[in-house]
Order: sequence, then structure tokens, then C-alpha cells
Amino acid sequence: MKNKSNNIFSVFDKILPKEAKERKLNQKAITIWMTGLSGSGKTTIAIGLEKRLHDLGYLTQVLDGDNVRTGISNNLGFSDEDRTENVRRIAEVSKLFVNCGIITINCFISPTRKIREQAKNILNGNCIEVFINTPIAVCEDRDTKGLYKKARIGVLKDFTGISAPFEPPENPDVEIKTVSQTVEESVEELVAKILPIITYD
Repeated sequence: MKNKSNNIFSVFDKILPKEAKERKLNQKAITIWMTGLSGSGKTTIAIGLEKRLHDLGYLTQVLDGDNVRTGISNNLGFSDEDRTENVRRIAEVSKLFVNCGIITINCFISPTRKIREQAKNILNGNCIEVFINTPIAVCEDRDTKGLYKKARIGVLKDFTGISAPFEPPENPDVEIKTVSQTVEESVEELVAKILPIITYD
């Protein structure tokens, strides 16, 4: 969705650069984009990661699918077009946080490679793709919201993994296999991978 007005001009070249804010915060800003099926553990891991990074002195912000869907994307459904627009909005919000020097932790299904590539392009390289790799059978067993049951009987349409596709990342920056470790172990694995990237030199 491109801007339709010819009377809007970006001021990004006039405001304080990201690097100045990173120096102030003593951290490198990045978006940690977690993708995976519903019930894979994205939000649980994101919350644990945020707490862990906070304890280490980092300023973070978590963006979660349900929160975004009740806020900036509350007018969108789950068609291919709406999913693409949802991810575009999330990426643009994440870009603003990153430009402010903040480490942004995103947990969104973002089901297709095309959608995730769009987000990476908007973030201009300031993005780490994390695949929360949990088999669909395990996600269905968890099913705390009852979404898979509704999708299986056709009550819930366009549900990723059942009636809508999920394309796993081919070469994620980080892959977390939740079936072989606890939430705490997953968080610590992620912290170990991310610290060298966000540590200010």
C-alpha cells in the first residue's frame, strides 16, 4: 500500500540517527522476528527473552499477534491480502522502534516466505529471523485457545497449518526446536545467539 499523497515528505534524514540513540542506550537495536505455527511457543519465549534481556540492562519492546490484531490491525481479517498488510504494518512499527534504538521482539506467525521477505526489506537488514520450530501435532496438543479444534471442524477459516499454508523458513538466522528443550532452555539459547549482535562496542 503506497502513499497516495504527493504532499508528504520523510524527515528521517533530519531527526537524530539510530546510532546516536544506540550510544545513549548502550545497545544495538534490532528486530528479533519470531515465526512459527500458532501454539509453537513464540509469545512465551518472547516474554521470557524480554525479561532476560531486561535483567541484563537492555531496553526492549514485545509486539505480539493478538495485541496488534486488537490495535493497529483491528480492521484486518485473515485473507492473503490482509495477512500481507498486517505484516507490513508490524514491520513499519518495528522500524520506528529500531530507529529509536530499541530492541524489538516480534512474535507473529507470518506464514509465507514472501511476507517475511517483505518485512525484512522494510527493516532494511535490521532483522533477525527466528524460527520457533514446533511440530503441528505438538501445537495441537497445547491448543490452549481451542483454535485448532475449531479449524479442524471448519468453524475457523483460513487457519495457518490447517486451512491456510505455513512455509517454514529455509535458512533462518536462528532455529529453536522446542520439543527437545524447556522454555527456559529455549530462552537461554536465544539469548546466547542474540547477545553478540545487540552488545554495543
